[in-house]
Amino acid sequence: MQNIKLPKLILSDIDGVWTDGGMYYDQQGNEWKKFHTYDSAGVLFAHLVNIPVGIITGESTNIVKRRANKLKIDYLYQGVSDKSTIVEELMLQLKIEWEDIAYIGDDLNDIAVLSKVGLAGVPFSAPEYIKKYSVVELEKRGGEGVFREFVEKILPIESILKQMNGSEFSNQ
Repeated sequence: MQNIKLPKLILSDIDGVWTDGGMYYDQQGNEWKKFHTYDSAGVLFAHLVNIPVGIITGESTNIVKRRANKLKIDYLYQGVSDKSTIVEELMLQLKIEWEDIAYIGDDLNDIAVLSKVGLAGVPFSAPEYIKKYSVVELEKRGGEGVFREFVEKILPIESILKQMNGSEFSNQ
């Protein structure tokens, strides 16, 4: 995207964005999620230009908490039924407006946020009626690195890569 205003905050849903949306259970009742390692670079790129990253999800799992901790996610909100309220709280805390936020989500509970933010992204795998809220065209499906694709389209990736020396890639 050309002539794009950099966001001051990047927010994301988890299921259907960082994962394929599937819910996997073993016979002992443990829940499993598969995350694509590509998405960790999206967090890294945002942090390299001092843009915080947050996750807002309706689910509440230790799996997501562990992934967020590993990637040094700045804000993690789980078990959220009203994502707009959380975003408004963050806006007050950070002294930013809706247009300063980039958000990627894939389902009904994301519409309220997608319709208000400055930069909205929706994975290719989302229903068509959700995709109509996207202003950033994405080709990847949820669980295929679509968060990274979103970040790469809204940040100046070429200049970020020129600044990197490789050491930033450890522990991702």
